[in-house]
Amino acid sequence: MSASDRDVPSTPVRYGPTARALHWVVALIVLVLIPLGLYMVARGEATGFDALTGSLYSLHKFIGFLALWLIVLRVLVRLRRGAPPPEASLTPLERVASATVHAALYLLLLAVPVLGWAGVSAYPALNVFGLFDLPALLSPDEGLAKRILGLHGLLAQILGVLALAHIAAALYHRFLKRDGVMARMWPPF
Repeated sequence: MSASDRDVPSTPVRYGPTARALHWVVALIVLVLIPLGLYMVARGEATGFDALTGSLYSLHKFIGFLALWLIVLRVLVRLRRGAPPPEASLTPLERVASATVHAALYLLLLAVPVLGWAGVSAYPALNVFGLFDLPALLSPDEGLAKRILGLHGLLAQILGVLALAHIAAALYHRFLKRDGVMARMWPPF
């Protein structure tokens, strides 16, 4: 991608290359973080908090912190360059569903990592791989940490369900409806 490609606004037909790249990178990160989070919690409950579980938590924190900043960048790109108008073939119900799911995805993509960061701040468990500490957002309070991390986990699961619905809708438009919806974000780079 050339420097001039990065500054191209979204066209009436598709998102610009930066928006597409950020969409797919964030999507891959979410597809890693949710199963990793579920596994590390289940492992910690089943076997106790051993070195491997600690490493899984560090990996989850590191990737989640990275994801937060990529999502912030994605939102800024969306605000600066806009989005193409809805695909002309969408029914009114599909337009409402699309707008609702996209808004919920953006909200959750921001809220889930912020809640995770706040939760590890209150625990406190800010260290990542023994290399660095995340900046604290809250003072230590283990009870508050457990409530925040519980909400983080619940919202992450809702995010996962919405992501699966988003994927199913994209596949529906690509293979059954055969309209231009998928082409708005494809190819990724």
